[in-house]
Amino acid sequence: MDLIVFAVPFFILLIVVELAYGVSTGRNTYRLNDAVSSLFMGVLSQARRFVTLGIGGYIYYLVTEYFALSLMDSSHWWTWVLAFVLYDFCYYWLHRLGHERTILWASHVAHHQSEEYNLSTALRQTSTGFLFSWLFYVPMFALGIPAEVVVTVGSLNLIYQFWVHTEHIPKLGKYEWFFITPSNHRVHHAQNDIYMDRNYGGVFILWDRLFGTFQEELKEQPVIFGIRGPLRSFNPVQAITHVYVDMAKDSWRAQRWQDKLKVWVARTGWQPADVAEKYPRNKNDLSTFEKYDPTVPGRVSWYGFFQLVAVVLLLGWMESAQPDYWGGVAAWASLLATTMTTAFWLEAKGADAVMFWEKLRLVFLGLLVLVTALNGAAIAWVGVFYVGLNVIFLRSLATPFNRATASVPG
Repeated sequence: MDLIVFAVPFFILLIVVELAYGVSTGRNTYRLNDAVSSLFMGVLSQARRFVTLGIGGYIYYLVTEYFALSLMDSSHWWTWVLAFVLYDFCYYWLHRLGHERTILWASHVAHHQSEEYNLSTALRQTSTGFLFSWLFYVPMFALGIPAEVVVTVGSLNLIYQFWVHTEHIPKLGKYEWFFITPSNHRVHHAQNDIYMDRNYGGVFILWDRLFGTFQEELKEQPVIFGIRGPLRSFNPVQAITHVYVDMAKDSWRAQRWQDKLKVWVARTGWQPADVAEKYPRNKNDLSTFEKYDPTVPGRVSWYGFFQLVAVVLLLGWMESAQPDYWGGVAAWASLLATTMTTAFWLEAKGADAVMFWEKLRLVFLGLLVLVTALNGAAIAWVGVFYVGLNVIFLRSLATPFNRATASVPG
């Protein structure tokens, strides 16, 4: 059973609690633009399954049918304990290679782009993990662990990881020796040289201690969160694809055919020598590092929050209604369009530039609502109400937004 859907309300509640605690103690770790961006990424990640046909299920069938040992009994407690520990071991290697190989980093990078560290960061997930992540769990299927057990312990593993994404919990004594904690996971999200590519476990830190990838959080080295190759965007499409795009460009530009191929399997950060000379990648200078935080009017911030609520509610409807494939595609396209245009506002691109895309989005939504109404679906009335609220909001944004963007630093 996938428990993530049931955990989402508790995730939202804990985010609110963390935000309230941070504000009340003068240690707030949230920015609206950053948090909205992270939660948009989480929504798109959850909605991805409505539009992609994963191959993991087919691989499970092939492995269990032709290569696996006999299925373990899911009623035995030891099956669950073995599966829980083995899943985290497989996750360690997926996570480690997800940092060490560019083709895997291209997917995982989405989780590390936030320059803040809070519970919303935990929900900042990729939409392309389905491409290769299943490979690392094939050994579990080969050993005869039932699919429902793998799915359940996998969701428990992810749920455990949620609470460690906070700056408010200090080191936890001896617990640090055995388990992933907020302290040792802060290290994992750091840009600092001493912290890079460390602490990969999902639940157990023992794998890192065993395989030499453990690093303790140090008082004299405050963590700087984010990625060294700065994204400097809240656009979810750019966030999901930018490393893939970089790889494609490097492969195209390389002169040697060996380098064109090596780009796709090389260690993270590698470039062919001729490409690196002409097209070097910018890296953050941590001595002068500043967070990406464009200035926008308060109305734009409220609009971002409004759209966050809207996409979360739409995702909730998708999870409960389980639309057919094309209904899921239409809902996912609505999510993608809404998160993209909202990101443009939060990036202070200017009303004239954003309004063009907003008008296209509203035309698409209007047509979608019309088709839904003609099919007799009651949710069409919700769509009419939502489109109307969008029109009201957008009419109020243009003038104050254009005044504010004149002061945005370049």
